[in-house]
Amino acid sequence: MPPLRLGIPKGSLQDSTVQLFARAGWNIYVSSRSYFPGTDDGELECMLIRAQEMARYVADGVIDAGLTGQDWIAEQLIATRAEVVPVQELVYSKQSFGTVKWVLAAPEDSRFRAPEDFAGCTIATELVKVTQHYFEQKGIDVTVEFSWGATEVKPPVLADGIVEATETGSTLRANRLRIIDTVMESKTQLIANPAAWADTWKRTKIENIALLLRAAIEAQGRVGLMLNVRRDALGRLLELVPALRRPTISALSDEAWVAVNTIIEERTVRDLIPRLKAAGAEGIVEYPLNKIVM
Repeated sequence: MPPLRLGIPKGSLQDSTVQLFARAGWNIYVSSRSYFPGTDDGELECMLIRAQEMARYVADGVIDAGLTGQDWIAEQLIATRAEVVPVQELVYSKQSFGTVKWVLAAPEDSRFRAPEDFAGCTIATELVKVTQHYFEQKGIDVTVEFSWGATEVKPPVLADGIVEATETGSTLRANRLRIIDTVMESKTQLIANPAAWADTWKRTKIENIALLLRAAIEAQGRVGLMLNVRRDALGRLLELVPALRRPTISALSDEAWVAVNTIIEERTVRDLIPRLKAAGAEGIVEYPLNKIVM
């Protein structure tokens, strides 16, 4: 059986993608001298591909599946009508586990306050086709120019405004740019080639990868908590314990006591443990989580 050919986004998403796969159970070994990382899975063959080109190579069948942003999928769809199968939305990005926004921005001291103000103006962006479609939908005539990088420094000399990706907006603020509107929001997506998706073995492999990647994301920022408590104090203690659904409660050899096992947000632990102790909990254990399969 030939291995599944998987595209890993090269560039800003590369490190966070490799880390995500490690938490999901796959070690990917990236070398600065090769575009073909090794893995500890004989059924998987990886290739580093720029996120901007991933959808095209998946659509063309050069690779069976890959991870890229919904922004670049949309760009390729408008440009080439490339058909791919969306498998799983994965909420992670280069700085945080969040959503990337492509925003229309202009200098803080400029006259631009709304998209309509850019009529007849020049917009610089890497996301050309999506930006053109955005203004066409609004009936605004603009010139959209491709930017090779450092887009945020182009207004007002080289362009009137820009459409740029941001997670926090800090780079835009540092360059004294004001956000006018959101052009689109983008999350990372696992996509598959239609022919690969129709192949039973490849589809199962892709679905298993999607399941475990999603499980690793679900575990991000959460920890497990185990403790023992007397039955007569259980009700008061459960009022303090937030859980994904309901905590697991198990009987102990001493019938007067029970064990409680739950999953909580890691940021709440420092405040919660002292309150649990005060409510009668004993033997409190906090443990890390790699995956949560919903």
